[in-house]
Amino acid sequence: MHDSKVYFIGAGPGDPELITVKGQRLIAEADLVLYAGSLVPQAVVAGAGKNARVVDSAPLNLEETHAVMMETLASGGGVARVHTGDPSLYGAIREQMALLDRDGITYSVIPGVTAGFAAAAAACRSFTIPEVTQTLIFTRLAGRTPVPEAENLRALAAHGAAMCIYLSAGDPEGLQHELEKGGLSPQTAIAMAYRVGWPEERLILTELGALAQTARENELTRQTVFLVLPGQGKLDAGEARSLLYDAGFEHGYRKP
Repeated sequence: MHDSKVYFIGAGPGDPELITVKGQRLIAEADLVLYAGSLVPQAVVAGAGKNARVVDSAPLNLEETHAVMMETLASGGGVARVHTGDPSLYGAIREQMALLDRDGITYSVIPGVTAGFAAAAAACRSFTIPEVTQTLIFTRLAGRTPVPEAENLRALAAHGAAMCIYLSAGDPEGLQHELEKGGLSPQTAIAMAYRVGWPEERLILTELGALAQTARENELTRQTVFLVLPGQGKLDAGEARSLLYDAGFEHGYRKP
């Protein structure tokens, strides 16, 4: 790596081929590759240079992680800080950046594929459907980390939008209860993706009324993303279509 700075790199959901070309290149060029080993498989960082230091940050706290980076930066090296999915979503990068700002270190963020999008791709589903929902909500169920009252799951579910719910597999009963109390039909389509992008990936399609039971039966207690997909259940007609490719729809590149 030609500059002494930190690159926060989105590693994608786990599949080593779902990292960006830029992220892969920066890992190969880095003097230090610091990755969250509990969530990022070693295959993602296997492309590190032969002389690079590769460190699993899972057992390290914030200050220890920062110290490891500063050691490399002080010697003129560059750092690839590799996070699961996309760093901007539940990535805990703000506190790391605050320490880098304090010490006058420059940094950049390289986006990645988040597990929610990988799950939708694995399920061959679209979050948005014309005339059904044009909005996608990323959120989580309140737990050890609280959620602002205005963003409680029941209130968000009341919008009837598609949802991608992280960090909530530990309480599937609470998840189902809040979504139903928000007004979603028990027939609402649900996709559950466990460790999507990993070799042990599991994808289960069900309905909201069976969410908790299905999650328990399949022992989905962690590292599971829940997709809430209004208008895509067994009883939905599914006739709405995008106008983009409609023969009668005129736009700047096509005349009817």
